[in-house]
Amino acid sequence: MPSPHLRPSPPSLPGKGLSRRGLLLAGAAAGAALGSAAVPARAAARPHPFGRHGSPADRRTPRTLYVDPHGRGDFTRVQAAVDAAAGGGWTLVLAPGTYRETVSVDTARTDMTWIGAMGDARDVVIVYDNAAGTPRPDGGTYGTSGSATTTVQADGFTAHRITFANDWLRADHPGVTGTQAVAVKAQGDRSAFWHCRFLGHQDTLYADTRSLTAFARQYYAHCHVEGDVDFVFGRATAVFEHCHFRALDRTDLAAPPYGFVFAPSTAVANPRGYLVTHGRVTSRAPDGGYKLARPWVPSSDTTARPMLTVRDTWLGAGVDTVAPYANMSDMYPWQDQRFAEYRNSGPGARITVPANRPQLARFEARAATREAYLGDWTPWRGR
Repeated sequence: MPSPHLRPSPPSLPGKGLSRRGLLLAGAAAGAALGSAAVPARAAARPHPFGRHGSPADRRTPRTLYVDPHGRGDFTRVQAAVDAAAGGGWTLVLAPGTYRETVSVDTARTDMTWIGAMGDARDVVIVYDNAAGTPRPDGGTYGTSGSATTTVQADGFTAHRITFANDWLRADHPGVTGTQAVAVKAQGDRSAFWHCRFLGHQDTLYADTRSLTAFARQYYAHCHVEGDVDFVFGRATAVFEHCHFRALDRTDLAAPPYGFVFAPSTAVANPRGYLVTHGRVTSRAPDGGYKLARPWVPSSDTTARPMLTVRDTWLGAGVDTVAPYANMSDMYPWQDQRFAEYRNSGPGARITVPANRPQLARFEARAATREAYLGDWTPWRGR
């Protein structure tokens, strides 16, 4: 399926002024500068690269690893630290900087936590630029899943204040048709992301499961997700609370729709798909240029019945109020799926054609909560 700017107010459009890649990485410049500067005689004059999380010589537990691209930690690359963290329960503290690499956390590395050391997601950036159509060194192409900058298969993964990005650009590769470029593919149960940023264009955040029959609960709190086509997609049971979804303007299209925010692919047996609550949906595109969602019924699961509930959320003018939902395939019309809204506000929440905007009844809304979706897992309570 279908990346956010690192700073809230970037230049107006990719291709004008800074390149998209320049915009994407500019937000990490301050943090990277911290890491590359020579250590002054009075180090106290500058924040420590690991902030309040100490240093490799001052670890709180023996299962903490420090990553710093400038060599002042245990490792300079995130993947090297992941590889060293055998078993479960490890914490990785990431110093400010840009980590240009792909990272994969396999199923054996459970209950792993990544922490951005300085407390601002814009200071710690994990980024790469593979797309679905990018040729692999061993032949063929990466495909959507293989394009992910970061893949997390393990259960119990938590990330705090980190930017995950894929800065592949259509304009740089006009001959490539596989333009999906994933920033994060999350597949594990009990996956939580706090104050993180997910940047890309098409298929930015793949909130998924490890298999058709696997159950995966995911929680995203105070996060920022940006893209253009289906930039939040997959079959996980995912709660997005107090998150900001930012739809980009597409200069390669002359007319709307410019893209789609959500593309769930919930399995028919799963009673809960995506829940968006107390969030914001904004857009850099012209008013009415974006669809809120379309259902994804993949060829690997033609019985899927995508589910999305958007409630108590502010919808900006970029959302098409006449027809906020669309089909990905006419074989699977959106009206046959599980799409609903409840008590949304903003210009994009206006109900122009009631049949085009299914609304939950009050008694139905009582079952559309984070508690109902996530069950005995309560990450907002620290467990």
